[in-house]
This record gives sequence, C-alpha cells and structure tokens, in this order.
Amino acid sequence: MPAPSTRSLKLSSALSISSDGIMGARAVRLKKMADERKSWLGWRVETALVKGLTRAYMSVRVDPEKFLWQLRAAYRMPISGYHGVFSLQIGELDEVADSIIRGGMKIAAIEGAGFGLGGLMTIVPDLGILSAITMRTIQKLSLIYGFEFNTDDEIAELWVAAASAAGVDISRELLEKEVVNKFVPRVIQRIAAKASTEVVEKWAGRVIPLASSAIGAGLNYWFVRAWGERAREHFRDRHLRLRQKAQDAAIDAPAVQSLPALDH
Repeated sequence: MPAPSTRSLKLSSALSISSDGIMGARAVRLKKMADERKSWLGWRVETALVKGLTRAYMSVRVDPEKFLWQLRAAYRMPISGYHGVFSLQIGELDEVADSIIRGGMKIAAIEGAGFGLGGLMTIVPDLGILSAITMRTIQKLSLIYGFEFNTDDEIAELWVAAASAAGVDISRELLEKEVVNKFVPRVIQRIAAKASTEVVEKWAGRVIPLASSAIGAGLNYWFVRAWGERAREHFRDRHLRLRQKAQDAAIDAPAVQSLPALDH
C-alpha cells in the first residue's frame, strides 16, 4: 500500500485543526449562552426572593395566641405561655419542631408541583409563596423555642434567624446599630443574594415543563427542609444558652443570699 503523500498529510492535518477549532468555538459559545442564562435566571430569582421576603415581612405573621392553642391541643404541651417551654425537656421541643418542619415541607411540595407545571415562567409567583411558607415555618420554630416577635428587637432577631437559615452571617454590630425598618430590608437583600445562587443551581431543571412538576415539588421540599433545619439549630442553640444562663443564676443566688450582711 503506497504511503500517503505530503500533500494528503497536510490536508488531513488542516481539516483536523479546522474541526477542532469549530468544536472549540461551539463549546465556548454554548458555555457563554449557559452563563448568560444563569445570570438572567439568578437576577430573576434574586428579585423574586426580595419581593417575596419583603411581602412576608410586611404581611406574613403567625398568630402567637392561635399557635399556642395549637401547641397545647395538637402536641399536648402543658404550657400557659411561651415562657413555659423553658421548663420542658429539650427533646419535647425538638419533636414538635421536627413536626412543624415536615408540615412546611409537605405544603411547599404541593405548591411546587402545581406551579412547577409552568416551568421557569412561574418561578416568580412560586418563590413568593415559598417565601411565605418558609417564613411562617421559621416563625413557628421561634415560638416553639420560646422566642416571640412582638418588639422591634424580637423582630430583628427573627430575621437574624432567617439569615442563618439561608447561610448568611449577620454581624451583631449591624443589628445593634440599625433600627428594624432599615435592618430587615438589608438582611432580605443579603438573604436573596446568597439564596439565589443555590436556587439557580437546583431550579435549572424547570426549563423542561413536563418534568417541572416533579422537580418543583422536590426542590420546594428541599428548600423548606434546609432552611427549617438551619433555623431550628439557631433557635435551639439560643434556647439552650438562655436555659444554661438561668440555671447558673439559680445556683449563684443562694450563695449570694447566704453571705453575711456587712457591718456599717
């Protein structure tokens, strides 16, 4: 068999380089399109989260009195007020908290399956409702561990917990320096910026409408579970610190009372 000519080798090499160049350019173009799509989706998700969380801040509020009645009736918690949770076993509170998170996850999954049929077109209303479900879950967890949200300081602490649930660390100095109506919008902006990155990665499958219903249900389920579990840890740790502080004070009190009076 005759050896290929020099001209044939050069032509073959040129075609190979040309093909590699075309494939490389196509890969670059596809990557650019994917990055642009993610950037657009990220902006839309962040905007939707800001709107949803702001609406939740303005209008979504668990009624503490009704929820207290629910804790007594449905969960058999023998308390007359939220201060009473500090006398219960921490395990009892954890069980109720787990139940509340599971309930929020189920509601979010049902909501996600319905809106998910529209794919990305329904992401804005979806995130608005999801924000409300998540904030109601966080508010209930706050109450379970004995933290109401009536004063500005308590409301600010609630949003510190929401930030913690989103994986955002809020400086204590920032909390102390700002009034609540300026503090909360800034926290919401930081939550939305952080959460949008995570949401975009997991919501990308919703471009396929036929699969979006199942994906939407699963993603909403994951969202409430992740935020709920992180919020529970935040409130639980805070609860245990206060409980320990009260126990330490009770131990020190008798010692102080037994000290002899000073002669004048």
